[in-house]
Amino acid sequence: MVTAKLRDASIRRLPQLGTLGRSIVREDTGETVRLCGVNLSSLEYSEPREMGFLRASGITREEVLRLTEDLGANILRLPFNQDWALHGRGEFTADDYLSALDEVIGWAVEGGAYTLLDLQWLDADTPRGGPRQFVAPLPDLGSIAVWGKLASRYRGCPSVLFDLFNEPHDRLPEDPLPLRHPDGSAYRLPWRRKVYARNWRPWALRLIDAIRQIHPLALIFVSGINWGYDLRGVQLDRANLVYSTHVYPDKRPDWETAFGRIAETLPVFIGELGGEAKDLGWGRELMAYLEGKGLGWAAWSWRDWPHLQRQGTLTAFGDLVAKNLRNEVAARGGPLRPAQVAGMAAPPKMVREARLVPL
Repeated sequence: MVTAKLRDASIRRLPQLGTLGRSIVREDTGETVRLCGVNLSSLEYSEPREMGFLRASGITREEVLRLTEDLGANILRLPFNQDWALHGRGEFTADDYLSALDEVIGWAVEGGAYTLLDLQWLDADTPRGGPRQFVAPLPDLGSIAVWGKLASRYRGCPSVLFDLFNEPHDRLPEDPLPLRHPDGSAYRLPWRRKVYARNWRPWALRLIDAIRQIHPLALIFVSGINWGYDLRGVQLDRANLVYSTHVYPDKRPDWETAFGRIAETLPVFIGELGGEAKDLGWGRELMAYLEGKGLGWAAWSWRDWPHLQRQGTLTAFGDLVAKNLRNEVAARGGPLRPAQVAGMAAPPKMVREARLVPL
């Protein structure tokens, strides 16, 4: 479990979130919440060596408070490494790794922001189609274990949200491992590489159930296929889900087809968006589209390509993101107000039906 200090701060500062219709809402008031922020990557890959996980990542309290208090992010998407959360790395234990996550989550709470834990890498030892491409096409049995562990740890923290699996995608030609079913068995045809919604859905359900049997109030984000982008056919017969798409300039089909129409009836969040200086026109168009639909987002990435900043200075695309964050703060009239009853958990969640919607 997390420390009482982190749990209590989380409860005091941030309300429990849930879903209602197509919106993310506060459970205490029913008020719609638009989450907008950035991805704070590096804890998924930074080797601890003699420094420990957090120092190796370079993430600092000052940096988190700049993102939350200065730029106005009310959500930080925090990619993590499944193997390190389960087994640690080198001389550092899994508890050391989870303590590093706790530290960042605590800083985010201090700045009034939620943390979206993102299962980004299964491990840092098995390239999945390139020299530094460690994003697996589907989860494995360890993913069930890690979400059970994290659900237990953060059950009392309304500030912590759960992003099941980063980017389901077709297995790349150089990937040495076969695709597997949620029971652990390999696909019968070992050469098979395509990952369709029908392959991802059983995995998503297994992971959702692993979390919900421990943490019934968890707000869970479910990515699409095609590297997280395409939400068609991904919808699940479970309540309190947000569907998460990753949007970059080279993605097809168009936004409306991949996620826009789905956002008319179900909660949709842009878990990643990003670009370079040459993509500013595209970025402005995307931001206007998301604003028009009222969709929240987390820009990629504060630390990795395509960069939002370099050595503390915003890139051109980072400046676009920062302006939109500040505009969003102004539009909502400042930071989220604390939960209505300080020091107490949000009231028990009403059971809401969010059944499979035919598309």
